Amino acid sequence: MNLIDVVQTRRTVKAFEPGRSLPQASVDALLAALHYSPSSVNSQPSHYVVASTPEGRARIAKATQGAYAYNEPKVLNASHVIALCMRTDMDTDHLDAVLEQEGHDGRFQIEGAKGTQDKTRRSYVDMHRYELRDVPQWMEKQVYLALGGLLVSAAVLGIDATPMEGFDSRALDLELGLRERGLTSVVLAAFGHRSEQDFNAKLPKSRLPREQVFTFL
Repeated sequence: MNLIDVVQTRRTVKAFEPGRSLPQASVDALLAALHYSPSSVNSQPSHYVVASTPEGRARIAKATQGAYAYNEPKVLNASHVIALCMRTDMDTDHLDAVLEQEGHDGRFQIEGAKGTQDKTRRSYVDMHRYELRDVPQWMEKQVYLALGGLLVSAAVLGIDATPMEGFDSRALDLELGLRERGLTSVVLAAFGHRSEQDFNAKLPKSRLPREQVFTFL
């Protein structure tokens, strides 16, 4: 199956078949896609909480109560649920850690490259902190960039998936102790095996006409 077939046949899952787990090799591939997802100036503001057990999924499901109860079965019945999170600030300790990891991985091949990289990245952080005043929104964009790659990767691997914004982020942050770690939840993604009860599987995909979506220069 080529990429066009994958994106045209992918469907957001509305119901997972409970009790069926994904092969560990498939899960490892998904996690690799997340680990190596791109981010602006390699700032890497994302963190991922992976729930692979019934107990773990039940903890995440606590954030799908009340107005978000329609998502609770997806969380409980999926094989794996990932809470995609972001840092609450792009602080100096994090920037130093990223720079040191880049050096450890051999990114700086010429003299002065490390200093240039550090200065460039910090200039972007300062721009978003002082001029644009949108550091949280900037970091959130990187999380959604990772989510997009994750969903396409799942489709390529033949894994059924659904993203979920319908959850109580405050409740999840408190349940997982995220805020004490300088993190906050952004979006959920569930993976597993589609149930026969999934009504969305039989519906055609719907997008605006190509001429309304693209402008060619």
